[in-house]
Parts: sequence; C-alpha cells; structure tokens
Amino acid sequence: MSSKTPSAIDETRPVQLGAHHWRVVDIVVGAVLAVAVGLIFWAWNTIGSAWYSAMAALTPGLGGIASGIWFLGGPLGALVIRKPGAAVFVETLAAVVSMVIGNQWGITTVTSGFFQGLGAEIVFLIVRYRMWTVPVAIVAGAAAGFGAWANELFIGQTPNITMGLAFNVIYLVSNLVSGAVLAGLLGWIVTKALAKTGALNRFASGRQA
Repeated sequence: MSSKTPSAIDETRPVQLGAHHWRVVDIVVGAVLAVAVGLIFWAWNTIGSAWYSAMAALTPGLGGIASGIWFLGGPLGALVIRKPGAAVFVETLAAVVSMVIGNQWGITTVTSGFFQGLGAEIVFLIVRYRMWTVPVAIVAGAAAGFGAWANELFIGQTPNITMGLAFNVIYLVSNLVSGAVLAGLLGWIVTKALAKTGALNRFASGRQA
C-alpha cells in the first residue's frame, strides 16, 4: 500500500495525456470565476483608482502599486482550471464583465484584460502547465503586471510612452510588485481556500489541496 497521501502529491509531475483538453465543467467554472472576478474589478475601480491617484501624487508612476487586483483573473483562472488558455479566458472575460457593468475606461478594458491574461498565460506555458507552486503563481502575477504595462505603453487615450522614461520605469516596477502580490500570491491563496471547501473537487487543483 502506498504511503503517499493526497497532500503529498507532486505539483510538478507530468500531466497525463488529454489533461490539457477543455471540458464543459472547465468552461462553466471559468465563466463563473470570470463573473466573480469582474465584480471584484468593478468594486476595485473606485477603491483602486483612489489608491492609484494617491500613490501617483507622491511619485509619478507609483500608482501602479494599486493595480494588482485588476490582474487577478489570469493567475486565478490558470491555477484553478490548469488548462492552456485559462489565464487569458478568465482575465479577458472578467474585463468584459467589468466593462458591461460600467467603468470609466470602456472598450479599452477588454484590451487591458487580454494583455494581462496573456502575460500570466506565458508563464504557465513556459513551465508547460506542469507547475502550480507559489513561486510560479507570483511570477505569473508579475507577468500580468508587465502585460498591463506593455498595453498602456502604446494603447489608451494617453499612451504612457509619452510620459517619459522615469515614469515608465517606476510604473513598470510598481506593476510587477503589485501583480506579484495582489494577483499571483493572492490568486494562489484564493485557489487553496476554494479547494479546501470542496468546490474544486473535479479539478486537479482541488484534489491536491
């Protein structure tokens, strides 16, 4: 009889054949996550914007330290569903939900969501969707912050490329730190909390909890 317990499952072990195929439950849960995260985005539009403005008043570019919550969908979606495209799917759909409910950025919200999700997705792709550890989640959150920074550098009412080098360097570092903590680490914590409730029992993320 094996002595390995569910809690001892190796999170870096190779995935099984077909494990990357999306199931109906993956799509449904991804959509539910996106709606929930979209509501969080909508609430953060007020809180985060106020924090952003306060930080930006101290040092131009420092406002990015408040942006991490807007990057949450990508790391969370990937950590829960563990399928290629999950980060982009959840983050982009959450951005659509936030836009439909109403915000000050309109359609550019969706573009931001896509690039933020893509940043996180690339990290999980690099590890071939086989590692779901805290360090990987943190790097994915930071990468989502980089995606947001790259998007805003060229897209928006006032592209940040017009703001000068000092602003963009500070804004990049702020986004990376905020994304690492408020999207990556927080996404990992939320995933573990959901798994412990039994809500993710049909997913590898739930069975490993």
